[in-house]
Amino acid sequence: MPKRSDIHKVAIIGSGPIVIGQACEFDYSGTQACKALKRLGYEVLLVNSNPATIMTDPAMADVTYIEPLNLESMVRIIEKERPDALLPNLGGQSGLNLASELARKGYLGKYGVKVIGVNVDAIERGEDRIAFKETMRKLGIDMPRSAPAFSVEEAEAIAQQLGYPVVIRPAYTLGGTGGGAVFNVDELRTVAARGIAASLVGQILVEESVLGWEELELEVVRDARNQMITVCFIENVDAMGVHTGDSFALRPC
Repeated sequence: MPKRSDIHKVAIIGSGPIVIGQACEFDYSGTQACKALKRLGYEVLLVNSNPATIMTDPAMADVTYIEPLNLESMVRIIEKERPDALLPNLGGQSGLNLASELARKGYLGKYGVKVIGVNVDAIERGEDRIAFKETMRKLGIDMPRSAPAFSVEEAEAIAQQLGYPVVIRPAYTLGGTGGGAVFNVDELRTVAARGIAASLVGQILVEESVLGWEELELEVVRDARNQMITVCFIENVDAMGVHTGDSFALRPC
């Protein structure tokens, strides 16, 4: 694929501080992206609130901002640096959430920043529980019964209809943060309130539980031409839980 001549400065959003043992792939992939883009001759602007990662080493990017990963900081940085493009999907949930918010509030359009590496509408479909469910329905893919809720009262009514146990899945959170399996109304009130507070848009999905099912996972990469490769096939050793990251897994070498 030829180098894009309409882009000169690329902003990369890092993942910020992460839990030890979780999501280290974001730091690794972001670091590799900095190297690759610089090697191709692009100017690299990095924003990451985590000073304790190799990604924020001064040699990695042309300009590095160790600033809070929030809308206000990103707007100030974009206004000052005027990047041509934003690469958000190597910062995991932090980068995706910020890119989505910047686009939704019009800042990317205002400063002429192109999003590369992912489509903004794809972020919405993947992270918004309502949009994701509707996308799966259109594709004819079976899913556990579920309904979205924006209050604890709504969550209680949905759980009563589905029957316990249910799984609470907040929208726009990393690695299942704020969610969990609940087995009675008291647990539901606690987890639903926590999930609504953790969600960027105050939204949770109350979902039929499939605890105990066998869990298989495919890691697939697809490009803009719809060319696909399966990176790996993973089978979880223990029964399905809330999040695949909580499970022991094995895969072919």
